[in-house]
Amino acid sequence: MCGRYSQAKDPATLAEEFDAIDATEGAWPGPDHNVAPTTTVIGVVDRHPRDADGVPDPARLERSLRPMRWGLVPGWADDPKVGNRMINARADSLTSKPAFKRAARGRRCLLPADGWFEWLREGSGPHARKIPYFMTLPSGESLALAGLWETWRPKDAEQGTAPLISTTVVTTDAAGPLTAIHHRMPLVLPADRWADWLDPDREDPTDLLVPPPLEFLTALEMRQVSTKVNNVKNHGPELVEEHVAEPEQTGLDLDVPATQ
Repeated sequence: MCGRYSQAKDPATLAEEFDAIDATEGAWPGPDHNVAPTTTVIGVVDRHPRDADGVPDPARLERSLRPMRWGLVPGWADDPKVGNRMINARADSLTSKPAFKRAARGRRCLLPADGWFEWLREGSGPHARKIPYFMTLPSGESLALAGLWETWRPKDAEQGTAPLISTTVVTTDAAGPLTAIHHRMPLVLPADRWADWLDPDREDPTDLLVPPPLEFLTALEMRQVSTKVNNVKNHGPELVEEHVAEPEQTGLDLDVPATQ
């Protein structure tokens, strides 16, 4: 699952890291170590550039950073609130589920992340605790979470109305050491899979819907962090710092979404 993650690097830094053009146009909300659903995030896309008449050039690709709202809203939706329930897309139903199959064919993106949070359930019954962990690369490099994106406009929108751009995180079965924390994980893509995933002309991503190599997963640090991350009002860098012992469990501001 991916119900919270950290995206704290500025667009200029991410543009260099992902070899992309910054097209966020000032829409970046600032560093956020506790990104939650419905938040504006930065996504990376590859598209064919268009000329003045809007005709795409099939011979060229342009990679850019775009602002997106987390929670995918299909183009056919009547209400954008439907996106609140579509923060994750399961890899095993990506190409068949109506909400995702169009985006899976040609609107795939990367969601840069410093790391993501997962909750380990300890105990059972009324004494059960959910202990947060932060998965990250010790090197400080960004992780690239596989995502989908869509455009949406109200059916009665006037011509020229800017669309809502929204996104979802693709999830898959946990693998390697991550199985000790949870049975699901976001689909994290190594750099050598970025171009294939982003290729808008590649209609079938099936062979890319597999966890990264074991050596990539074993390089991740799984760091226990403070339950302060449970509160969506907290956004500071202290949320991703190691924090092992706490006398009490603070309540979740949002019920941590069930893994999808």
